[in-house]
Amino acid sequence: MKEIIIIGAGVIGCSIARELSRYDAKITVIERENDVACGTTKANSGVVHGGFDAKPGSKKAFYNVRGNAMFDKLSKELDFPFRRNGAYVLCFDDTKWDGLKKLYDQGIANGVRDVKVVTGDEVRQREPYVSEEVKGALWCPSSGIVSPYEMTIAYAENAVANGVEFVFEKNVERLEKDGDKMKVVCEDGEVYTADLVVNAAGLHSDDLNNTICDKKYRIVPRKGEYMLLDKTSGYLTSTTLFQLPTAMGKGILVVPSVHGNILLGPTAVDIEDKECKDTTYDGLAEAFDKARITMPSLTKKTVITQFTGLRAHADAGDFVIGFAADDLPLYNLIGIESPGLTAAPAIAVDASEEIADYLALSFNKKFNPVRKGIPCFATMTESERAEIIKKNPLYGRIVCRCEVVTEGEIVDSINRPVGAKDLDGVKRRTRAGMGRCQSGFCSERVMEIIARERGIDMTEVTKSGKGSEILVGRVE
Repeated sequence: MKEIIIIGAGVIGCSIARELSRYDAKITVIERENDVACGTTKANSGVVHGGFDAKPGSKKAFYNVRGNAMFDKLSKELDFPFRRNGAYVLCFDDTKWDGLKKLYDQGIANGVRDVKVVTGDEVRQREPYVSEEVKGALWCPSSGIVSPYEMTIAYAENAVANGVEFVFEKNVERLEKDGDKMKVVCEDGEVYTADLVVNAAGLHSDDLNNTICDKKYRIVPRKGEYMLLDKTSGYLTSTTLFQLPTAMGKGILVVPSVHGNILLGPTAVDIEDKECKDTTYDGLAEAFDKARITMPSLTKKTVITQFTGLRAHADAGDFVIGFAADDLPLYNLIGIESPGLTAAPAIAVDASEEIADYLALSFNKKFNPVRKGIPCFATMTESERAEIIKKNPLYGRIVCRCEVVTEGEIVDSINRPVGAKDLDGVKRRTRAGMGRCQSGFCSERVMEIIARERGIDMTEVTKSGKGSEILVGRVE
C-alpha cells in the first residue's frame, strides 16, 4: 500500500486528507500543534467568497468559483454550519464607480453570474444600518459565511473515520529524497518515510519546499487584526459588507458569523515574523474606525474579544498548486491565502485526483462521505432537548451559560476522533467560552471535565497546548 504524508492540519491539509481517503493508501497528517485548525485557518473572516475579486485566469479565481459551488452539498455531508448570506462591496465616492464595474466584469469573467451593481438606497433597504454615505455597491448573493475551524474539524473527523491517521506536536524540520521516496525529518529527530509528501504547511510551506527544491518560494506573513462583537449586535447586518478593495486585500469587513456575532476587520500589514499574533492598539483602532465608515452605529461597548490572523501571502502572487520540480514525489500547496478557505474543497478534489493518478491508487470501496457533528443543545427545540437528555443526562447540565453549552457536548468533543485536548479545542468544537464573558464563568468547569475525560491532573490542562498551562500548582 502506498504511503502519503500530509504536512499541516489546516483546512487545506485536512480537506486533502479527506479527499485522499477515497483511495486505498496509508495516509498520515503531521501537525506541529496539538490540534487541527490552529494556524491561519482558525483566525480568518469565515467568508465564502463569491469569486468576483480574483484576477481572471488565475488559480485563485478558478478554485474560488468552483469551491464556492461545493459548499451546500459539503456542509450537509459533513454537518458544519454554513449560510449563503450574500455580500455587498460598498462604494462611498461617486467618482469610483469604475471600481465596482471592474469587480463586476471580473466576476462575470470568472463565471459568477449573479453579480450586479445596485444603488446605495437599495443597499439600505436590505441593511438599514449601512452608512448614508454609501453611493452604490456590487451585490453578490452567492457569497456565504462558514465557521472555518468547524469546517476543518469536520474534514478531519471524516478523514479519520475513513482511515487517516493524525500525528500532532511534530514540527517538521526538513524534507529529504530517499531513492524514489521522501523522508520527513522532524525537529525531535523522528523520521517518516513516504511514497509522496503533500506540503500543506501554510505559513511555513515555503520553508519546507526550500529545504529540498531548487525552485524557491517566499511567504510573507500578512497580519490582520480583528474585533468580535457580542451577539447583541447581530441585528446590525445579515450580509457581508466589504469596502472597495486595495492592493493589500479586500479591506475592512463588517461580517456576521454563522453563530450570530459580528466580526470587524482585518487590517493588512506585511511582517517578517511568522509567529507574531499580537494585537496592537493601532491595528485594532484602524479596524474599528474603518468599520465605522461602513456602519457608523458600531460601538466598542459590544466588543468581547480581539485577535490576529496571519495570511500566507506568496511573492508569486497566486496559489502554487501541484507537483514540485526536480522529479520529487512532493505535492506543493503554497501561498493559499484568501480566498483559500473558499477554494479549499475544490483544491482538495483536484489535488487528490492528481496524487491518486500519480501513485496509481485504487478507490476505497468503504469510503463514507458522511460525518455527523456534535448535537447543539442551544439550537434545539424543547422536545429535542428533552429527548437528548433522556438518552444522555449530561446534556441536561449547562456548563457555558453564555452559549448554552452542556456537559454532554463537551464530553463528546473530547472523545470524538481528533478530539479536543485543551480549552481552545473544546471552544472550537462546542463554543464553550465564546460568549460575552469569554469563559470567565465556565473555564474552571471545562477544565475539570477535560482532566476527568483525559485522565490527567488539573494542573496539566492547558489553554492551547504546551506552555499555556493555567494552573501552577495546588494549595495544600
